[in-house]
Amino acid sequence: MNRPVSPIANPAYRRYWLARFLTVMATSGMVVVIGYQLYDLARGRYHMSIAAAGLQLGILGLVQFVPVVALSPLAGVVADRFDRRMVAGIGVMADFCVAAALAAATMLGLVTLPLLYVLAALHGVVRVFVAPAQSAIAPNIVPTEQLPQAIAMGAIAFQGGSVAGPALGGLLFAQAAGAPYALAGLFLLAASLLLLSLPPVPAPPDNRRSHPLRQMLDGFSFVLGHRFLLGCVTLDLFAVLLAGATALLPVFARDILTIDGHPVGAYGLGLMRAAPAAGAALVALVLSRWPLARNVGVKMLWSVAVYGAATVAFGLSRNFAASLALLSILGAADMVSVFIRSTLIQLHTPDAVRGRVSAITTIFVSASNELGEMESGLAVALFGATGAVLFGGVAAIVITGLWAWLFPEIRRARTFAVPENLGVKS
Repeated sequence: MNRPVSPIANPAYRRYWLARFLTVMATSGMVVVIGYQLYDLARGRYHMSIAAAGLQLGILGLVQFVPVVALSPLAGVVADRFDRRMVAGIGVMADFCVAAALAAATMLGLVTLPLLYVLAALHGVVRVFVAPAQSAIAPNIVPTEQLPQAIAMGAIAFQGGSVAGPALGGLLFAQAAGAPYALAGLFLLAASLLLLSLPPVPAPPDNRRSHPLRQMLDGFSFVLGHRFLLGCVTLDLFAVLLAGATALLPVFARDILTIDGHPVGAYGLGLMRAAPAAGAALVALVLSRWPLARNVGVKMLWSVAVYGAATVAFGLSRNFAASLALLSILGAADMVSVFIRSTLIQLHTPDAVRGRVSAITTIFVSASNELGEMESGLAVALFGATGAVLFGGVAAIVITGLWAWLFPEIRRARTFAVPENLGVKS
């Protein structure tokens, strides 16, 4: 029997791809709306200053980050000990419940800052278990030689959802505040059913015989003992942690960027949150057709430096159209980095420990996002929104140069060749 020539010709991968697209579209839209709703609530009902309301965005990032740090090791073990499609499907169903609660509270006028923090934290808990299980499914349903193409196609789903979700969420929120949460709930319900319809993805037999605590430690030991993987994930951690311009977009939308003298507001925020994903989606589309093959490590480093430079330029811009263009460039550069890093990590990780490594990667990615939001909230209180963005962009460029020196293994990565001897304790 002939194998499909492309991952998209595989029926299981098509369902997986659609589930990923719907999940990202729902969750990215929810995150944008929660952030704007919280900032607007702090400025309006609670009469906070820009600096104080910006700090609330930092707290929002913190309450989503804490569950990731606390539960990701456990989530990785769950992804390696149980059927990954069941773990991901049930987790997405739980996120549907969070979306339904946000919709009901908003429609009934019951939203408060503490309630938004609680529901955001629950969303963070759910995502902890969904992310490693869902990301570890793809290598189980496509052959190894198709994995780079499958990852690029998966990136299209991710970035496409990241474009549609925020834009649609901002538009709907401007019309009816509870509508984006209700639509997100429908998307999550459909995604859960698609994931549960995938063929079983049984865990390796040996993974069930080892003690869960030992498995957690083995996952950390594998990453810490693999300098190449450690360099890849920490580069993203510190660069995005410091250059988190997207965390401050509600501030720019409500109080800085204008059209004809009026703040761009919720709809402008949706466009700004979609702009990086639009640039990333375009790059992902190109990479799915013509995947990178040479000097991948150096290209990853340069892409992070461009990300930092685009962040600096965005911080200085006061023209809405120019800001959208700069955010698109930022997203395009980030997509190159994400594609290379994701492919290298998947190919350098044996299947028996892939869930745990994905969970550890989730900690770093979440730290760069949610903890980055906290850092941005603190920075805006100290330096103002523009100063915080400029500081972060310059810091990302400095981090890139430092990591190129500290981890020469990244510079030496020429191709996506699969290394030998990837054994690991289970």
